Amino acid sequence: MASELVTVVDDATMPDRYGSYRFDDEGVPSEKVTMIENGILTDYLYDRLSATKENRESNGHGRRESYQHKPLPRMANTYIGPGKEEPENIIKGYKNGLLVKKMGGGQVNTTTGDFVFDVAEGYLIKDGEIGSMVRGATLTGNGPEVLRMVERVGSDLGFTIGTCGKDGQGAPVSDAQPTMAIKELVVGGTAGGDEGASLSPYLDTSFKKIKRI
Repeated sequence: MASELVTVVDDATMPDRYGSYRFDDEGVPSEKVTMIENGILTDYLYDRLSATKENRESNGHGRRESYQHKPLPRMANTYIGPGKEEPENIIKGYKNGLLVKKMGGGQVNTTTGDFVFDVAEGYLIKDGEIGSMVRGATLTGNGPEVLRMVERVGSDLGFTIGTCGKDGQGAPVSDAQPTMAIKELVVGGTAGGDEGASLSPYLDTSFKKIKRI
């Protein structure tokens, strides 16, 4: 379901991470779960109820906001595993592209996987060099398709923290990914002026894109 370069892990046992815990909210010891390994779906996150329905054992991912809420299967510390390439070499490998260092707000259709997100910090890539900053850009695509279009993965790994919202509940989590090169996405925005570099060469076209958190 993804490029063979992609491995996705959720590890609640990581020390000093925002989403870490020793036991989930059903008393099950936390575990490291590899959900996608080299592009192949291998496992899911379970609480006791969802595990029972599939004749499995809970892997310690039954979490709830407080004692007033029911446990739900959800993430803890989820990340895409780092690769072997130096991030600088990935950027040098593209004549044209968009380097996204920070994402803003957005939406995801959980039924189809379609998404749209604002680019909070992004730069044009020209002849393997980081160029002008862009503002007001958006990225549009489909999550499963994007995973299949990953063509290079860096050796770095950057974490961020947040809150996982599910069924009206919130739980502390963290996520991370390395520098990745994605073959193509749709970029939208306003071209030129004082708002930043022109996006017109990228609108409604395929392009080389690197996203880094």
